[in-house]
Amino acid sequence: MNKDLTQGKAETVLWQFCLPLFGSIIFQQLYNIADSLVAGKFIGENALAAVGNSYEITLIFIAFAFGCNIGCSVIVSQLFGAKDYHRLKTAVTTACIFSAVLCGLLMLIGILGCSPLLSLIHTPQEVFADSKLYLDIYVWGLPFVFFYNIATGIFSALGDSKTPFYFLAVSSTANIAVDILFVKAFHMGVAGVAWATFLCQGASCILAVLTVWMRMKKIETTKKAVLFDFDILKKIAVIAIPSILQQSFISVGNILIQSVINGFGPSVMAGYSAAVKLNNMVITSFTTIGNGISNFSAQNLGAHKYSRISEGFRAGLKMVWCLCIPFCVVYIFGGKYLLLLFMEQDAAAALLTGRQFLWILSPFYFVVSAKLVADGILRGVSAMRQFMAGTFTDLILRVVLAFVLSDLTGSALGIWCAWPIGWTIAMVLSIGFYRKEVRRLNQ
Repeated sequence: MNKDLTQGKAETVLWQFCLPLFGSIIFQQLYNIADSLVAGKFIGENALAAVGNSYEITLIFIAFAFGCNIGCSVIVSQLFGAKDYHRLKTAVTTACIFSAVLCGLLMLIGILGCSPLLSLIHTPQEVFADSKLYLDIYVWGLPFVFFYNIATGIFSALGDSKTPFYFLAVSSTANIAVDILFVKAFHMGVAGVAWATFLCQGASCILAVLTVWMRMKKIETTKKAVLFDFDILKKIAVIAIPSILQQSFISVGNILIQSVINGFGPSVMAGYSAAVKLNNMVITSFTTIGNGISNFSAQNLGAHKYSRISEGFRAGLKMVWCLCIPFCVVYIFGGKYLLLLFMEQDAAAALLTGRQFLWILSPFYFVVSAKLVADGILRGVSAMRQFMAGTFTDLILRVVLAFVLSDLTGSALGIWCAWPIGWTIAMVLSIGFYRKEVRRLNQ
């Protein structure tokens, strides 16, 4: 169901639009959490370390899919807000063609480059084979990742956040069942975890793409839309490329941090692998709400309703801070029990590592969530230079400080402390950029 985000009270509209997005990302994260959970509980600590190690590399591929999602979503949102339905359809097909070409190139790189990447991040020998196996299977599923992301970007642009939620709820639940089936019943090891994700993502992708195709057919235009338009591609690229660079550099930064973590051995790797899944669930939730705010801002920009953009920021801030409170409380006081979902009680070193990670990071969720709301508006109004400045400040600080502080402390604790410092400084920058951009629009 398409929804006009330029009408109604901003706070009510955003809550109605973003809550299904939040639910969707929780189910999306269940894919990776299920993989780690099944690997850690039913295969062993090394398998958990292998899946977590591979995950950091898969984030590079996801970064490109995410960038295509955002580029398509923001431009389609602006066209939808302006009620330019003819060019909207062209934007959808242009994004799909561009994404297909990009996906093919990435698959080639992935097939040829996974082993060198694993060696580059100092993957321990005891987890190398399983890490490579997981990545090899994952790469063949990249078309599903790309086109599912394009489809969800289109749904969001049209104000529909419920349809992706339904797809993800079913497919992620199925993924858990298939994970357990392949590992416990068929004894497929790490390969079973990877194939389960491949099959379930494939099914959700096909359903999402078919739904988008039917949705596009229902939108009436006075003339037939062209399949590809270079001007629209440029507009998509203006949003997509910075978003791809943002996510790619974050992924590269995480890989560099992973290389430092790998130097502390499989136990620390396993503890980090479990804890970072829990952390990523929170950060991705905030990012997804930020994406929803991007769609809200883009539609209102297209409709020239600039005052609603500031209302969207205030409403978004309330929303993410409401989510921060339970996450922070649960991770500080109940983190041990969540980590035990991924590992056994006797994995003491891994368990302590995970708990320390959550203790240090979770109080600063209030800080990073404010940054991501401001980033969502910057992206929605196409202020990409400012968006990139805040993002790269956070990334560079976290990577450099991870190396410096781990060396100074001689432990992984130094790495965990890099996150809050980077988040805090970048938050100040992003909110400053947001305020300046809003003043410019309202002049």
